[in-house]
Amino acid sequence: MTTNYVMKVSSNGQVSIPAEARARWNVDQVVVVDLGDRVVLRPMPAEPVGDLRGKYRRRGASSDRIRRQSRVDDAAGERRK
Repeated sequence: MTTNYVMKVSSNGQVSIPAEARARWNVDQVVVVDLGDRVVLRPMPAEPVGDLRGKYRRRGASSDRIRRQSRVDDAAGERRK
């Protein structure tokens, strides 16, 4: 579904989101993404971090593994000094 709106930018740089779009998204915040040649407004979920939980599971090393490796690398660097 694509709907286009032409909106005026106020002297303060504000743009109103049309009521129809606000009602469909039902969010309090949006993310503004500057793609260089256009700007995209994306709805921000109420729990943005919680919504990501598990999304990247099994994609690359775990944060614990990376932290352990970083400590090993730091200790090796200290021994070389």
